[in-house]
Amino acid sequence: MIIPNDILHWLACVRLNGIGPTTIRRGLAYFQKIENIFSASHHALLTAGFKENQILSIKNPNWKLAESDLQWSEQHHADILTLEHMNYPSLLREIHDAPLLLFTQGNSDILSKPQIAIVGSRNPTLMGKENAEYFGGALTQKGMVITSGMALGIDAAAHRGAIKSGGETIAVLGTGLNNIYPYSHRKLREEILEKGVIISEFPPDEKPKPKNFPRRNRIISGLSLGVLVIEAALKSGSLITARFALEQGREIFAMPGSIHNPLVKGCHQLLKEGAKLVECVEDILSEFKHLAIKDGACIDEKSRKILQNIGYEVTPLDVIIRHFGLTTSEVSSILLYLELQGYIQNVPGGYVRIRQ
Repeated sequence: MIIPNDILHWLACVRLNGIGPTTIRRGLAYFQKIENIFSASHHALLTAGFKENQILSIKNPNWKLAESDLQWSEQHHADILTLEHMNYPSLLREIHDAPLLLFTQGNSDILSKPQIAIVGSRNPTLMGKENAEYFGGALTQKGMVITSGMALGIDAAAHRGAIKSGGETIAVLGTGLNNIYPYSHRKLREEILEKGVIISEFPPDEKPKPKNFPRRNRIISGLSLGVLVIEAALKSGSLITARFALEQGREIFAMPGSIHNPLVKGCHQLLKEGAKLVECVEDILSEFKHLAIKDGACIDEKSRKILQNIGYEVTPLDVIIRHFGLTTSEVSSILLYLELQGYIQNVPGGYVRIRQ
């Protein structure tokens, strides 16, 4: 890791009390260099828009903790990407409250690749987890990087789908890199690091705090071209991510589900507000035709109608044939296609749905 001369000033900024990224960026625009903020006079800081309590913080930075953060990063082969670093992701830099810096472990080069965020419930249904894993894998096969928060449930399933498909994935933490949360995801962390990257705006030893996770969500959306929400209640962190995506001008995608499932009411709300309904990978990729991304594949209308009449319990073949009035050959051909695409499975007595 190449250490910039001003890195300790950036690290000190992260720990300033009562001063967030937006305020520092405003000061940076005024003083031109990060170190000039710390050396500026009281009057100059007031003129630049800093408040008295903020000036007090600037005049008393914790250099010891900044040095400790730098030492940890060197010992653990972590990169520190400041706003001015050439590898700081350009999409993220565009948002008004972009993190001042990112601590990264793994392949930070992929932070600038086209990304789709996949987020959702921490306690999803089995179908929700399967959908997250499927889309995580399918999107990486089409050239996308999967970004999520390494939380339980949908996040973890999306990361695992990308990993199983040999793709790349990015985990954005709401803790410091030295505190994996949840602790049960230590193995997942190692799997992500094999080809992907783990990042955080928080100092390495930052512990889990409720207020940090909504802040983390703006990074997930800010890095990505769009956000896919799979199973989210009306009041959930996933909808916070979607709101950030809307503010940042990103695409918002949502997967529908049963009207009786409270875990999809958030998705349905997003759809009512204009999110794009997603049934297949092409529904997402079609929004990014200007990028060099491999084409996906949707099922046709006839296949879709048959799929809609196959449940998660066994549906006999003769029932399917009678319902649609098609020949056995036609139905068998469509069922084989749906099976090869991973939508259904042939079981004793007929067919069962295995994903949306």
